[in-house]
Amino acid sequence: MSESQPPNQDIEGQTLDSVAAAGRFLHELPADNSLTAAIDEGQAIADIIASLGLSDKLVAAALIYPLVRDDKININSIENSQISYLSQIIIDLVQLGRFSLPADWQPGEALAVSQSEALRKMLLAVVSDVRLVLIRIAEQLYKVRRARTAPAAEQRAIAIETREIYAALANRLGVWQLKWELEDYAFRYLEPETYRSIANALNEKREEREQFIEKTRAALQAELENLGIRAKVTGRPKHIYSIWRKMQRKGRNLDSLYDIRAIRVLVDDVKDCYAALGCVHNLWPYLPGEFDDYIANPKENNYRSLHTAVIGPDGQTVEVQIRSHDMHRQAELGVAAHWRYKEGVGSSPAAFDQKIRFLRQLLEPNEDAEDLLAQIRGDVFEDHVYAISPKGDVVELPANATPLDFAYHVHTQVGHRCRGAKVNGRIVPLTYKVSTGDQIEIITGRQAQPSRDWLSPKLGYLAGSRSRAKVRNWFRLQDRDQHLRQGREILDRELSRLNVRDVATDDVAHQLKHKNTTTLCVALGAGDLTSAAIATALQSMRGIASPERLPVKRPARHKDTSTESAAVSGIGDLLSNFARCCRPVPPEPIVGYITQGRGVSIHRQDCGNFLSLNQRNPERIIEVSWGTSETATYPVDLLLRAIDRSGLLRDISAVLADENANVTGLSSHTDPESMQSVMHISIEIRDLPTLSSVIVRLEQLPNVISVKRKS
Repeated sequence: MSESQPPNQDIEGQTLDSVAAAGRFLHELPADNSLTAAIDEGQAIADIIASLGLSDKLVAAALIYPLVRDDKININSIENSQISYLSQIIIDLVQLGRFSLPADWQPGEALAVSQSEALRKMLLAVVSDVRLVLIRIAEQLYKVRRARTAPAAEQRAIAIETREIYAALANRLGVWQLKWELEDYAFRYLEPETYRSIANALNEKREEREQFIEKTRAALQAELENLGIRAKVTGRPKHIYSIWRKMQRKGRNLDSLYDIRAIRVLVDDVKDCYAALGCVHNLWPYLPGEFDDYIANPKENNYRSLHTAVIGPDGQTVEVQIRSHDMHRQAELGVAAHWRYKEGVGSSPAAFDQKIRFLRQLLEPNEDAEDLLAQIRGDVFEDHVYAISPKGDVVELPANATPLDFAYHVHTQVGHRCRGAKVNGRIVPLTYKVSTGDQIEIITGRQAQPSRDWLSPKLGYLAGSRSRAKVRNWFRLQDRDQHLRQGREILDRELSRLNVRDVATDDVAHQLKHKNTTTLCVALGAGDLTSAAIATALQSMRGIASPERLPVKRPARHKDTSTESAAVSGIGDLLSNFARCCRPVPPEPIVGYITQGRGVSIHRQDCGNFLSLNQRNPERIIEVSWGTSETATYPVDLLLRAIDRSGLLRDISAVLADENANVTGLSSHTDPESMQSVMHISIEIRDLPTLSSVIVRLEQLPNVISVKRKS
């Protein structure tokens, strides 16, 4: 490829010969001893990630990255060169390198589990290509290798950072060859005496252990082939940190551990698992009590495998794990993910497990690499953002979170006292949507003073339900007396406009699972209950379930009060009508009165006119009850007061149509001086909750003063 030609592109969009082009760029830099260290680091990082099978483009970017990070060269010089296509990757790597431990962290001080976990998640979330995290892990491995000759304090600081963040990341991403080396170096710097004692007790070098594993692996592979069992046998020695972890977990000394050296056998199916187990036990004597059948008895996380320990070649113990390829994939990528089993962590949500599986797939080259990467960009970590406090702590927030959510996450009182916020040094509104990487500073007042506007999702102050719950609790505690007054007004108003007088309010409270009327009123005033719940409770108390609110196409009706379309039992074939004085609606208690010439008149039992009739002519009273028709409707008269305006009647008609309330009559009178309109509206509705909904919606219309059911 000539210097003047643009670089060729492969099928994934990766640049061919990127490493060579980056090498030429470095060679053309002026000779300067100050560049040597950065160039050497870039070469070391590139060598590490090349062993992982990453693309040439990423390897080339790793070669150049330390020079830009240390300000040895300007990013503009890359953008104006033949390797300009590497500039964005390098910019992302520089950004990724800015996120580290909190500013007030002291060397030797361990991080809280939640903080280290949040930082690990953010490192995965801040970059467009998650594979760049691998370059950051390789950079950390280079640093920890170089720290072998550093002072003890510096070693301890880099070891904690390595253990808390980067070894755990390598573990989650399945990069085992980096994981064990990072863990061993961190353990070596943090526990030098313990590390040396275990290393000396093993009485052999890592290379010798690996040779033993290879010898054992080859012998087992040959025996399985002789028996016609198709298997893949691999093995690796336990590294020193892993040995120490197992000693701590099992409470054993080194001599009682039988899995310092491990072999793994992968076969096609369960039958072959047990056949391979028989082969292992025929080849070498097994250690009693060291056999575990996790196929017949899987672990709680559904991990399945056969584990046994045998006395292998040269009388040395070796652990053998046998599983099918499907079991292995499940153990690596499924609910029994290797990182969870090893770390003993059971708190990560399933959604995060799914994202880790996506990330691991990125490490395995395939034809759909670009499509998968696009999916990762769209899906991974879309449900959270990661903000940074002024101290450098990482805070995990829900998507669309605001500075107010951040304040409540820090501390409830910080949220209550929040007056404003700065994001990246600039004052922003409290409805600002936080982005990953934003540094947030909360401006607080002396007194807690939340706003009721914060509770409205439409206004966008809070995205998290927990934050809104904290605000709601504050108002509940501070304003109980006020809530009691407001709730009493709501309850009285609802009962009044429904014209209900025969129900005890304590009974309504009990129906709504409240101790008494007082607690019911507090809940209504605090907004925990709406006024619509009262009508539903009345419906349930009177034993008539609310029918499904389905749109019903009603035929045209004449304006009359006939009960032929209503559901009333106990009148037989007698002519009947609803009394105009009270207009009963189910489930209100009703009674019949035999009139002279007009059949049976249906009244509410508490109707004033009926009570007078009952005193004069008790012999004309008959018992009636509501029927069970699902299509029955009942007449109701409403009295509406409003300040007259253009379009008022249209809006009222729209509400009634939405609620499937059939209008049977409407009259209106407007006072020209006060511009106040009084409307008498006759409608047909299905039940009491529908009536409540109609009244509530009419009251919400502009200029409407009051709506009440006429007595």
